[in-house]
Amino acid sequence: MLDLQRLRALHAVSVHGTVGAAALALGYTPSAVSQQIAKLERETRTVLLEREGRGVRLTDEAGQLVAAAQELLAIVERAETELEERRGRPAGRLTVAAFPSAARGLMPGVLAELSRRHPALDARLSEVDPHLSVDLVAKGAVDLAVAHDWDIAPLPAPPGLEQAVIGDDLCDLLVPEGHPFAGRAAVRREELGGERWICQPPGRVCHDWLLRTLRTAGHEPDIVHQADENPTLVALVAAGLGVALIPRLGRGPLPAGVVAVALDPMPVRRLYALWRTGAARRPAIAETVRVLGELWPEVAAHQPR
Repeated sequence: MLDLQRLRALHAVSVHGTVGAAALALGYTPSAVSQQIAKLERETRTVLLEREGRGVRLTDEAGQLVAAAQELLAIVERAETELEERRGRPAGRLTVAAFPSAARGLMPGVLAELSRRHPALDARLSEVDPHLSVDLVAKGAVDLAVAHDWDIAPLPAPPGLEQAVIGDDLCDLLVPEGHPFAGRAAVRREELGGERWICQPPGRVCHDWLLRTLRTAGHEPDIVHQADENPTLVALVAAGLGVALIPRLGRGPLPAGVVAVALDPMPVRRLYALWRTGAARRPAIAETVRVLGELWPEVAAHQPR
């Protein structure tokens, strides 16, 4: 008899790509995940993982087991949803993936409120970039994702997922004190040519949005510094090393030497909650989406301008 937890560990490695990332998502240690898979290899008398550089590669036999594991996990999820629905209240474990600034600026309040209202609900957060979190929901690796898109780069939602709008997050142009734009009430996108830009690395939603926006306005951006974290981007602007487009959510107060200027039109990114259609009846999903929508106006109202 194949053990479901061991299949879950193998499925997590398949989804997340490494044993370490799978362990983080499951709340285990990497050693525990490796042990689960080693036991599964002994049970099936099959090699499931092969070393590939610093990572691992799933064998063809592992791929077959992962497909079976995904079906079994979907069945378990339906059973858990039906039980929770019969109880009529949020309970059990709920895994949530949120992009970094939402994990910092929105989710602490949401998780605290869920814990206060529903002690039987064990909600757990992982910080994940939007284009990855949607796929994790679709594959059953997490229950719900908080993701975003931009006004010119809509978020693709795969079949089998449902979504709800949480709200709109505004974005400001940050410039060093003394920059020609610093005293302006607003700047048009057509005026942004010739600036030295600070932004996130390629492949991030914000980076792609910047490229599309400036190219649409007829400018090829000169990206001189790249960093993952918004506080790092702000610090680089404060040092006078360039300008940046930074959303307000999770940004925090600006340090001395940095000025926020409005863009015309104002860039907007829309926040969504996404979950699998099969889990839509689960009270924990419905309640989390409701709390996200409840708390967003207060979070948005208190964002620093």
